Amino acid sequence: MKYVFNLNKPTKLCNTKKKPTHRSPLLLLIISFFALLIFFFITCKQNPNYLLTNLSKTIEQNPQSPKCKALNTGERFLFYAPHSGFSNQLSEFKNGILMAGILNRTLILPPVLDHHAVALGSCPKFRVLDPGKIRVSAWDHSIELLRRGRYVSMADIIDISSLVSSSFVQVIDFRIFASLWCGVNIDLACSDQSNSMSSLFDSLKQCGSMLSGLNGNVDRCLYAIDEDCRTTVWTYQSGDGVLDSVQPDEQLKKKKKITYVRRRRDVYKTLGPGSEAELATVLAFGSLFTSSYKGSELYIDIHEASSQRIQSLIEKIEFLPFVPEIITAGKRFASETIKAPFLCAQLRLLDGQFKNHWKATFAGLKQKIDSLRQNVPQPIPIFVMTDLPEGKWIGSYLGDLSKDTNNFKLYFLREQDELVIQTAKSLAATGQGLRFGSVPMSFGRIAGIKQCYPVQVLDVLLYIEETVCSCASLGFVGTSGSTIADSVELMRKFDICLSQSQTAL
Repeated sequence: MKYVFNLNKPTKLCNTKKKPTHRSPLLLLIISFFALLIFFFITCKQNPNYLLTNLSKTIEQNPQSPKCKALNTGERFLFYAPHSGFSNQLSEFKNGILMAGILNRTLILPPVLDHHAVALGSCPKFRVLDPGKIRVSAWDHSIELLRRGRYVSMADIIDISSLVSSSFVQVIDFRIFASLWCGVNIDLACSDQSNSMSSLFDSLKQCGSMLSGLNGNVDRCLYAIDEDCRTTVWTYQSGDGVLDSVQPDEQLKKKKKITYVRRRRDVYKTLGPGSEAELATVLAFGSLFTSSYKGSELYIDIHEASSQRIQSLIEKIEFLPFVPEIITAGKRFASETIKAPFLCAQLRLLDGQFKNHWKATFAGLKQKIDSLRQNVPQPIPIFVMTDLPEGKWIGSYLGDLSKDTNNFKLYFLREQDELVIQTAKSLAATGQGLRFGSVPMSFGRIAGIKQCYPVQVLDVLLYIEETVCSCASLGFVGTSGSTIADSVELMRKFDICLSQSQTAL
């Protein structure tokens, strides 16, 4: 049968010896390679996410990643992605402190991001950036601030000394954390060698992708939270698993083809002891911004707690003051420049929705001024903080006030004013962010990290303006819906202008 198809070959019945076959190892290697190529081509064509899925599984099963080893000291961290303007970032910062306190984690102190460099979107419209993507955006912008010499820690602006000293929360500066997480020497950020700096920032940006969680979690190292305001309202000691009162309406469901269901979830039960998340060294949230909405909250609804420690923390973070250098500057402007009881007008006129509401904004101010004119000697001192350049005041109510020097005297601050510049320099030299925090003993060299002074003058104008407005004894008129106005109202509620003693710059 062996030669049945070879009719011309003679048949041998005995002493038949088979010639040895010699196959080239290179030929076998080439055949195997092409076989593998064909297998992967067919597999990937049927399932485009095959490689990414298996890569994620490999990462999840590899707790010995260098990034995990560097942080494997028993300390557990909490990261979140700041975004939008400063007032929103401050709101998130407070929620970060609260979450870190509840979950007994060390909060990673973020920088102050540029206004709207990272945007969330709209929770009420169920249109927001996914948590993984916003983590990437926040990380990348933080590294960019460091690269450009414009890095300012939130703790350089907001005074958290009482929280840290009383052990309500443990913190670590983002720069120190990034140095550990990425396995790089962050001191090179201060270097004047372009090659070293370029390599450093490339490494920092690349390792941020792991923290995003886009490629999956890392067992006992990283737990990236994918829940956001479209599906979740975080609570504490109440309402775990029940539906929230705010749900997408039928019209929105049909128009946007969405199927989201918002549930209230207890953050301690979900992410605390006994959960998978609790084992991870780093717990990474996306946005932590929340706001009251239709009788509920957009993302975090924690206003009270049976735990005395957490209840005290909730009360303490209701108002976090600026650092003394900023408070002093605002008071100095009020007492040494204005020198009299004054009215503050916060007029947001150019950004987003506010540019379409000039009439309503000015109407509120006019009503307040008309009331003051009956009882206050003229000219009435008015401190103005606005995003409308002075050159564009002409033709507006603000322009009319500036021309009426017999009845009104307007005051305002500029970025180039000496008071603003000196305050910025003072803050840069202090570097509060790196002074605070938890630096485990095993980190050794990290504890002596250099303080790189910003190349550019810090933008502190807004913070000084808010402080000045908190000192306005004739009243405050803010723009409806502005988080800046809310911040000033909070400062006035806590009598920040009276409660802190004035110190020299």
